[in-house]
Amino acid sequence: MKLVVFDFDSTLMNGETIDILAKAHNVSDEVAAITHRAMSGELDFYESLKKRVSLLKGLAYSKALEIAHSLPLNDGALACVRAFKNQGYKVVCFSGGFHIATDYFAKHLGLDASFANILHHKDSILTGEVGGEMMFADSKGCLLRQLQNLLSIGRENTIVIGDGANDRSMFAYADVRIAFCAKDVLKAEANIIIDKQDLEEIPKALNIPLCKESK
Repeated sequence: MKLVVFDFDSTLMNGETIDILAKAHNVSDEVAAITHRAMSGELDFYESLKKRVSLLKGLAYSKALEIAHSLPLNDGALACVRAFKNQGYKVVCFSGGFHIATDYFAKHLGLDASFANILHHKDSILTGEVGGEMMFADSKGCLLRQLQNLLSIGRENTIVIGDGANDRSMFAYADVRIAFCAKDVLKAEANIIIDKQDLEEIPKALNIPLCKESK
């Protein structure tokens, strides 16, 4: 069995979910500045996540869902995922973002699973609190090791793809480490770097065929 793990924000999706939610709540500048520093490795991920989500307090949950379900995927996302699936890979998403987005697009893309965080809400309004599976800088690495053990998959059969500092922990457990339009802090730990914002470049780099019906 073989495994591919994608980051979601700025990897499968074109942008950061929390930044787009922040724009709808008129706190765009504050959140974007924290996101940039966190993804560049300048801020602790846990603290930055809590601070950013706190700024979303008061946003209608229905509005958050509407935004999360209309996020723009990067070019080639569906073709890339299908190329891996056609080669027998299990394909999952690990995200420091939110299940309201990753679960929706997991179905659309045909992913085997998605792991992310939860935006808490009360009376249909975001409370500004967050919880879930991907709260810490090392969460992706810890979950990857658990998944590898569960599925009996070694690092030699694991591919990880990401763009930011919180992807470094999963890079430690895979032989193929792909930095996709990534921050310098992640490029330094990658063995494949792709700067063209087209996910079809990933299977091409690995000599995995793209299927005509996937394009």
